[in-house]
Amino acid sequence: MDIVLSGIRSTGKLHIGNYFGALKNFVKMQHENQCYFFIADYHSLTTHPTPADLHGSVKQVFAEYLACGIDPEIATVFLQSDLPEVSELYLLLNMNAYIGELERTTSFKDKVRLQPENVNAGLLTYPVLMAADIIIHRATKVPVGKDQEQNLEMTRKFARRFNHMYKVDYFPEPTAYNFGKTLVKIPGLDGSGKMGKSEGNAIYLTDDAKTITKKVMKAVTDSGPTMQDQEPSEPIQNLFTIMQAVSESETLDYFKDQYKNCTIRYGDLKKQLAEDIVRFTDPFREKFEDIYSNNTYLRKLVNEGAEKARVSASQTLKDVREIMGFKAF
Repeated sequence: MDIVLSGIRSTGKLHIGNYFGALKNFVKMQHENQCYFFIADYHSLTTHPTPADLHGSVKQVFAEYLACGIDPEIATVFLQSDLPEVSELYLLLNMNAYIGELERTTSFKDKVRLQPENVNAGLLTYPVLMAADIIIHRATKVPVGKDQEQNLEMTRKFARRFNHMYKVDYFPEPTAYNFGKTLVKIPGLDGSGKMGKSEGNAIYLTDDAKTITKKVMKAVTDSGPTMQDQEPSEPIQNLFTIMQAVSESETLDYFKDQYKNCTIRYGDLKKQLAEDIVRFTDPFREKFEDIYSNNTYLRKLVNEGAEKARVSASQTLKDVREIMGFKAF
């Protein structure tokens, strides 16, 4: 059985792209592996050092995780900031991480370009903290997107370097968890690219019916097909892709036929898509509202998750300190 670790930043709500891109697979994965899911609240500070409501964001994402089907009775679900062991391992790994290699990472260079007024040390050492998150549980598999592949390779490098420097075979080198054909990329509503919070083109799992309908009805389209069997433009194909994820196959086939026959009415397509998204997200929203309003329940799960996560984290840190030479007199 693999040890799988995955984290999500605490900034922002989950959207349907998150669900089909990863969370749907996490729900299945927790029954097949030993899974650790955590809210990366430390990581969020690298781009949002003064969040308006860090606690509220953490609570939001934690409740959404649970509403999507992550089961704390099966998996270990916890907050990154509840594990002081992570911070200490991060410190120790930084001693053997070099400025040159950190400055060359694509994610760092991208962030420097996007936020030149906030190039902080945490941003530079982001891959080291990510490595600490992963190897403190000695994880063997990590679900990552394309933008995090290089950082995962850095984790492998840090694990390998530690083993080599201290002449041990302690840390495994984690590999990317590939969902294969089950991985779905959900596009945004703006006609191009993937769905995302920063792009402003997302439908969130907790959006109400009115909000969803308003967003979908504003989705980018085109002037319509001009000849039969014409290939859909990117904006229309995007709507079909979302419909494929949330609608009945008969519904998708109907609108695709309408498009091929040049009889499609985009207003009808959007109206149906909005109704199907509302029907799809209703169960999530209802579960979320129940969970989010129950502070006693959430507090219990957070405390239990931290306790479970610290079992492996404290053992790893104890071993690492001894390997490096930190021993009691």
